[in-house]
Amino acid sequence: MTLSADLYFSFRSPYSYLAIGRYRELSETHDVDIALRPVYPIAIRDPDILFTNALQGRYIFIDSARSAQMLGIPYRWPRPDPVVQDMMTRKVSEDQPYIYRLTRMGQIAQRLGCGLAFADEVSKIIWSGEVDDWHEGDHLANAAARAGLDLVELDAAVSAEAEVLDKEIAANQDSLAAAGHWGVPTLVVDGEPFFGQDRIEMAKWRLTQKGLASRPA
Repeated sequence: MTLSADLYFSFRSPYSYLAIGRYRELSETHDVDIALRPVYPIAIRDPDILFTNALQGRYIFIDSARSAQMLGIPYRWPRPDPVVQDMMTRKVSEDQPYIYRLTRMGQIAQRLGCGLAFADEVSKIIWSGEVDDWHEGDHLANAAARAGLDLVELDAAVSAEAEVLDKEIAANQDSLAAAGHWGVPTLVVDGEPFFGQDRIEMAKWRLTQKGLASRPA
């Protein structure tokens, strides 16, 4: 029996990046269908509550880097940041050329059955530090291709359906709240949320209780 779960994810979240590859691997090696549920980051949804304590931002920078080091995952804060924001004043720009496009493309990718692969491949070019200016040249096109998608077609769909996509993304956020959480990455299994990149083994344990089996080699 194929199990199912929902992964709530943001392209701006370092912890989402640290989780996505491992959830993708889990879905490829085990009989579980994990649906990508992209959401806009808090900086876009509710910037007034972002880093209300000045220590929060500093801790996230430190902890995400050491978590990546412990996991052996290449990591660097993105250049450019997917959210245009003054990190000193915490002011979020009204002009956001990256995060809306990325999140809407993630929603389209999920529709096409390639959500996890797309999020993983794109997150790697944003967060791994292997490339600079991930938004320029053919970096995004190559990442989309590795996920089995065409960037030109994704962008066309985003342009044609921006309003519909934003309603779907808002519905993802509502579903996350209904499951009892607000942050990402969160995997929801039968209504039970598992928040954080450090809860993957616990989520797998719960799935195993529900009959999770390895896929045939």
